[in-house]
Amino acid sequence: MSERPFLYSVERTYPVSIDRLWSAWLDEQALSIWYCGTDFSVEPGTTKSEPFVGGLWTVGVSVPQYNFVAYFFGEYVTLVENELIEHTMNYTQDLVEFEARVPHPEQHLVRLEFKEVDGGSNVKFSQFGELPGGNIEATKAGMESYFDNLGLFLQR
Repeated sequence: MSERPFLYSVERTYPVSIDRLWSAWLDEQALSIWYCGTDFSVEPGTTKSEPFVGGLWTVGVSVPQYNFVAYFFGEYVTLVENELIEHTMNYTQDLVEFEARVPHPEQHLVRLEFKEVDGGSNVKFSQFGELPGGNIEATKAGMESYFDNLGLFLQR
């Protein structure tokens, strides 16, 4: 995959072990609970995680305010346990396109960097690709909400 331009990063520290934080990003059951903004929900039956290089990940996020489902899918590119996850990310609102899982030429790259810190574990999410100028801040704000939801999940 060619290098994509940097778009934004979101970073948080949570009071949990690095193993728990790592698992939250790769475990299919965990993703089906938390991988959405706090005002949204994961669409039942859309989550998949095959945590190996070349493995698939998918999730559909229900956005009832605008009456659509945001479908995301890609493949794991790099996995270094408790340190680094890189995966491609494709987006569609079309269920047929989601089910076909054909990568878009303009697919994004997501890099997740993990580290242990005093009092817990830190994860930094960075997204690379192309977005229309006005959408970067809105996309970053959306991911901040995902991180809020991850925090709620980790508190359980």
